[in-house]
Formats: sequence, structure tokens, C-alpha cells
Amino acid sequence: MDPLPSAAVAAAAEAEADEEADPPATGPQTSQVTEQRDLDPGRMQMPQGNPLLLSYTLQELLARDTVQRFKSSVYRRYNDFVVFHEVLLHKFPYRMVPALPPKRVLGADREFIEGRRRALKRFINLVARHPPFSDDVLLKIFLSFSGSDVQHKLKEAAQCVGDEFTNCKLAARAKDFLPADIQTQFAMSRELIRNVYNSFYKLRDRAERIATRAIDNAADLLIFGKELSALGSDTTPLPSWAALHLSTWGSLKQALKGLSVEFALLADKAAQQGKKEENDVVEKLNLFLDLLQSYKDLCERHEKGVLHKHQRALHKYGLMKRQMMSAAHGREPESVEQLESRIVEQENVIQTMELRNYFSLYCLHQETQLVHVYLPLTSHILGAFVNSQIQGHKEMSKVWNDLKPKLSCLFAGPHSVLTPPRSPQEDGVCSH
Repeated sequence: MDPLPSAAVAAAAEAEADEEADPPATGPQTSQVTEQRDLDPGRMQMPQGNPLLLSYTLQELLARDTVQRFKSSVYRRYNDFVVFHEVLLHKFPYRMVPALPPKRVLGADREFIEGRRRALKRFINLVARHPPFSDDVLLKIFLSFSGSDVQHKLKEAAQCVGDEFTNCKLAARAKDFLPADIQTQFAMSRELIRNVYNSFYKLRDRAERIATRAIDNAADLLIFGKELSALGSDTTPLPSWAALHLSTWGSLKQALKGLSVEFALLADKAAQQGKKEENDVVEKLNLFLDLLQSYKDLCERHEKGVLHKHQRALHKYGLMKRQMMSAAHGREPESVEQLESRIVEQENVIQTMELRNYFSLYCLHQETQLVHVYLPLTSHILGAFVNSQIQGHKEMSKVWNDLKPKLSCLFAGPHSVLTPPRSPQEDGVCSH
């Protein structure tokens, strides 16, 4: 199954129509999105026992494509994606929110624009298949709102409700569902996914080089054929002393002139193979790398965000307790009463931060499971790579075989018998 269905880019593909343009485009470029029948909801629910556990398979995630649920055509600029990304992070701070590609670089060219378009396509695919995101109103607005200001609509929707912690009924009980060794499991999973990321990063780089070589090979074959054609079309007259070979050279030129067609066909086949490897192999590797990078970013947010705030709150609480002890020793009733009130407030803050910390770990545990659900994507990538090689070499081989008989006139032997040139070893020549 192809994890990047073409219909899943309804919004992402249009974001690049303006290329670097911040001003609105003159006319929306849209892709029609067809409605897809939802999967059986019963199969997609989490187990009744422990809500921490996910029951999705890779096939279900790839089929869980919310983009195709909305029968609408929308146009989105890059800045719309930026706002959508911001509100997602605000509402789901403890989930994997894929990063956006850079807006522009100095002297951006068509290659940069195409790379950014592909990255936005991967972004919208990952978001649309992420369980908490796929049913959220923010995604629905982004993919179906046809008003003039989708950014304002997204911000308005995000302001109406708090983040996932404040809206999740299980947030206060997240600790009850976590394993006792959650910190150890988190450290091990983080190390594993870091190693997987490094390996897939290297695989992606090699796959890019393989695809690039195929495209370069296509350019070389095309030039090779053109040079043969140019040689065959040369009209420079032969000198008088070479007139004896005039008919032979004329036959050779005629044969060379026609070979450009076959070499152009070879170039086309090589280019097709390179593009197929880019789309079916490199893009799938990039999709998985984007997911793994979002997990790494989430781990950093957990440590630098809620965990750091929790530690700061505890430190502040300790300072207040020491101040209260000093005030009590000095017998300052008003100061003691004020400190007691502040300490109670700080205890409430600490309690909330502790609950957020456990909820963050709860979400991290689920996101780790989600990454592992995506791991079998490796088989899709390898299958696509093998198939592209088999199909590409098969088609190239057919053209080469069709080309071979057309070379026979180039090998005119004695008594007009057409024979290919022999090697020195075949002729009994021994080189020293």
C-alpha cells in the first residue's frame, strides 16, 4: 500500500502555488478531494482495560486519512500552515507535531520550492493520520474552511478551549496507567529511536544518491545519443585519399544518425526510474524521518517544558518554606500569614505541574507506541526500492536488446559478413 495517496495533498499541494509570495495569489489552485468511507469505529477504539495502550496497525493508520473525508477544495498559503502548526502545538503540547519546512532561503529556486511542497505534503499526511489530531476541529477547519481568513478561524477555535490536558478526562489519573518504571522505559525508547533515526537518515541519503545517479545517467545517455546523431549528420567532405572508404563511412553515418532515437528512449527509461525512486523510496524515508524527528522534538519539549517548570516550582516552594520559617522565628504575624497564603498557592501550582508531568509521560508513552506502529513501513520502503530496480532494469534491458540488431551494420567484416569486433585474446594476440 502506498502511504502517500495522491488525494491526501488537497491542502499541502496548493501551498506552493505562490512559491515565495506572501501576497494572496490571484486565483486559487485546488485539488478536488473525494469522500472516503470511514473505517469501522469499533476497530479503531483503544482497549477498554488500559487507555494507555494503542491498538492501531500500520494499515489502519495509512487508511486513517482524514484529508479524504472532506468533500471540498481548499487553497492554503504557507503562512496558513504556520498558524495551523502553532495552534496544534498550543492545543497538543505533549504530542508529536511534525515540523514545517523553512519558509524561504536566499535565492530560493524551483528545487527548493519543490522540496518544500513535498515536505508540506508529508506534514499534512502525518497530521491527518495522527489519532488525536485526525478527529480534532482544528484539522477540520484547516482542510475544509472556505472563508477568506482561515488563520483567524484557527486562532479563534484554539482560544475557545484549553490544551489537551485541560480537556482530557483521564489527565488527573494519568499516573495510574503508567508503568512503575516509566522513566527507564522512556530513556530506553528515546535511545532506540535515536539510533533508528540515525540509520534511516543514512538510508535516505543513499537512496537520494541512487535516484540522482539514475537521473544523471538519463542525461548522459541522452547526450551520448545526440553526439552519435551529430557525428552521423556531419557533412564535412572526405579528403581525396580517403575516397576509397566513402561508401563505408556513408553507411556508418546513416546508422549512427538513427541511434539517437534509441538512446533518447534509454534516457527516458532511466529518468523514469530515478523519479520513481524519488517518489516511492526517498519520500517514504523522508516521511518516517519527519515522524522520528517530531518524536525527538517532543522529548525535548518534555524535558525543557513541563519537567523544567515542575522543578522550578519545587525550587520556589522550598524558598518560600525557608522564608516562612525565618518570618515565624522573627514573630511577624502579617508576614507569616502572607507567606502561608503564597505557599498554599504554590502547592496548588506544584500539584498541577505534577499532574501535567504525568500526563506528558502518558502522552509520550502513547507517541512511542505510535512510532513503533510505523516501523513496519520499512517493508514498504524496501519493497518499493526492489520493485523500482526490477522494473527499471527490465525496461532498460528491453531497449538495449532492441538496439543491438541495429548495430550490425557497424561491424562489416570480410565478404560483407556482419561480425562484431573481436578482442585481442580472441584473435590469439598475446600482450606483454
